[in-house]
Amino acid sequence: MTTTCSLAEVSFRDPAGFVYTEDGDLRRQVNHVYREHYDRLMTSGLYDELIDERLLIPHEEIVAEGREPSLAYRVIRPEPIGLISYPYEWSFSAFRDAALAALAVQRKALGRGMTLKDCSAYNLQFHRGRPVFIDTLSFEIHREGAPWAGYRQFCEHFLAPLALMSLVDGRLGQLGRTNIDGVPLGLAARMLPLLSWRRWGLALHLHLHARFGRRTEQDARAAAPASTRAMGRSAMLGLIDSLETTVRKLASRPVGGDWASYDRDPPYTPEAFASKGRLVAEMLGRVQPASVWDLGANTGHFGRLAAGLGASVTAFDADPDCIEAMYLDARNRGETRLLPLVLDLFNPSPASGWMNRERVSFFDRRQPDLVMALALVHHLAIAGNQPMANIAAFFRRVAPRLLIEFVPETDPQVRLLAAQRSGVHHPYDRETFERCFSQHFTIDASEPISERGRILYLLSRRGD
Repeated sequence: MTTTCSLAEVSFRDPAGFVYTEDGDLRRQVNHVYREHYDRLMTSGLYDELIDERLLIPHEEIVAEGREPSLAYRVIRPEPIGLISYPYEWSFSAFRDAALAALAVQRKALGRGMTLKDCSAYNLQFHRGRPVFIDTLSFEIHREGAPWAGYRQFCEHFLAPLALMSLVDGRLGQLGRTNIDGVPLGLAARMLPLLSWRRWGLALHLHLHARFGRRTEQDARAAAPASTRAMGRSAMLGLIDSLETTVRKLASRPVGGDWASYDRDPPYTPEAFASKGRLVAEMLGRVQPASVWDLGANTGHFGRLAAGLGASVTAFDADPDCIEAMYLDARNRGETRLLPLVLDLFNPSPASGWMNRERVSFFDRRQPDLVMALALVHHLAIAGNQPMANIAAFFRRVAPRLLIEFVPETDPQVRLLAAQRSGVHHPYDRETFERCFSQHFTIDASEPISERGRILYLLSRRGD
């Protein structure tokens, strides 16, 4: 008998099912092997409870044969999420909120006789201003006395990076880019300061957990803490309580970037800054974009402006302190249209995982209707030493419509950047800017926005 093998779907790791697209429609196939668990999720009241609490992404069952019909039990259509993001792009507080959401899901699952069989940070996304669990197939029927199978994964995906970000350096969340299956507990334990042993939760769930993990499986079972051995429901809830307390006690550690105070002390007079806001709002009103990327967003003043006009905004900045401040402000105001993410445009998030298909790159995300790049080009051209032609080509790739600010070479901010460079940068002037960008865009509008010669442009990509 001859058998054939086909390329598995991107979400291949779980035999219970996978995500795929059909004519641009995102779907999830539920396989027969998961039938009992899926039915329990839907009939136990857990699904309805999680939806009511906005902890799980809603879905609808549809009539379809699935991508692999011989395996399919159900096909479901999840509610679309605006932009997929990854833990190494989240601010500290966003990461911590996602961890607490995962623990809340596990607590509610236990209350309905179910449990999370895994606890990957990639199973959460930010949707309408808050973290939400997206993997419908992570739930299984809980066997009384069984330990939590997702415990170690929670510690590697959530607790370890959060502890490192809090106690060592806020930029260590970037470890997730090279450790797709979570930060190894042994690595985290070696990097954490000695004072972390004084925190009972970190001592138990990271340091001791790492030591047990180095032993043989037989020795580990014999010596492991109660949280990894057979436990009753009350012990399981106690474990969740302990993890939750440990996570809540971790605090953000400022990185000390240069730009977190930029919006409080902008390089404009108050009149010029207000004029810039009016012009940005006017040009956004002309386009009326449903989705916006704000690149080099700083602490998000203009991203909030776009969100207030009805756009769904993803705000990117390389400074973790800016993104942390923006996230906390958005959370405190109950903002549902703004997602702040850490991103270095000189080293954007790459595709990664098996065959580079598990995590998509920055360039392969769903493109927005409009990109804002306000007071950014001179940083790319001078601090990053990028030729203007490269910058224009970059924006062509990501921006169907572009709202961009040009800061002239005579501006004090540009002079400061140029003075900090030891070498000579590429040509930087308005003529070069317009010539390079005109190869890729048509200029729909241009308006001066300050007495220093700054100009705001509204551009449309050629060929669209």
